[in-house]
Amino acid sequence: MAETVDRTHERKERLEDILVVDCDVHVSETPGKLAPYCDMPWRVSLEHIEKNEPVRYLDIPGFSPGNAAYEARFPTGHEATRGVDTPAQMRRELDAIHVDIGILFPDHLLKLPVITQSDYAAAIARAYNAWLLEEWCSVENGLLGCILACPHDPADAAREIRKYSKEPGMVGVYLPCAGLDPLWGHRMYDPIFEAAEEADLPVLLHSVTVIHPVFPFNTHGFETEFGRHICSHTFSMMANLVHMVTTGVPVRYPNLRIAFTEAGISWVPFLMYKMDKEYVERRREVPFLTEKPSHYLKKMYFATQPVEEPEDLGDLVKLMDLYDGEDTTIFASDWPHHDFDHPMKVHQVPFTNEVRRKVFGDNALRLFNIDARGNRLNP
Repeated sequence: MAETVDRTHERKERLEDILVVDCDVHVSETPGKLAPYCDMPWRVSLEHIEKNEPVRYLDIPGFSPGNAAYEARFPTGHEATRGVDTPAQMRRELDAIHVDIGILFPDHLLKLPVITQSDYAAAIARAYNAWLLEEWCSVENGLLGCILACPHDPADAAREIRKYSKEPGMVGVYLPCAGLDPLWGHRMYDPIFEAAEEADLPVLLHSVTVIHPVFPFNTHGFETEFGRHICSHTFSMMANLVHMVTTGVPVRYPNLRIAFTEAGISWVPFLMYKMDKEYVERRREVPFLTEKPSHYLKKMYFATQPVEEPEDLGDLVKLMDLYDGEDTTIFASDWPHHDFDHPMKVHQVPFTNEVRRKVFGDNALRLFNIDARGNRLNP
């Protein structure tokens, strides 16, 4: 009989001694930076925007439509929001917060779905992917990218995934969710999922707050960003997850790894139980699901940021246990955004050392199929 090991009083490992893979780090892509990589005639538009529009945080007309026109602006902590302009700067800053590997997402192009011109949106996505690989992605530097999949043109997005599928510095596929219509469960996106599964690259959904007449709807009805931000990220992730499961994405692509970022984790057990309850009553509507929704949800990955901060941090351990998240919860900081989570905050959660290592690094290595140095395994 195996001896039971009591780890309740084990000495907590130092953050400096743990592999930290940050699954949500943002680069600063601007129209001027992408213009040299963009096809004509869209390059002219980017050059024009760079010359004539001020660069504001997630608020550049014609490139990253913002919410500034809808409300009064006051000086807050958000005024300190900034971007990171170079890989060297990013490496220094991630070193300072003990991050070993950073998974890169855009800043402004979090809002790509809001752009109404499909050809323009696809051209911007192609330019971003080329720019990211050329100027940012480096295994040696611990900076790894995600291919931006343009939802406007799934066939073109699939070509982009296949184009970069063997690149050592590209380890995932980014699915933007802000202002997305239809949601990611729609069959029109199957070419993206097919290409990602074929390339053995995970897809990562990431949202941002926007005012737009799609789900999560009625955000324009909030008088404050406080209200909009509470709903936008989490409801967007919930809606897309439900849509993907209820249209059978995990069934059609059983080897596709799916992750959800920048929504925290407290919603996950609620949604799991809610979906299982509905399945008992309405499973005839989803005959292609051979298992309860929780079966598929427990195979998905969920990033910590913005990590919930209950008075008793032990509640986070309980939350993870509710969705069997020990092997599927991944650390994210959202660096360098104003609401980023320092790894020290998650380090304070009373995990065992084994679970702490999983959350900070081991689970991400499995998600991206990379080793501890960031090298892709069997690309």
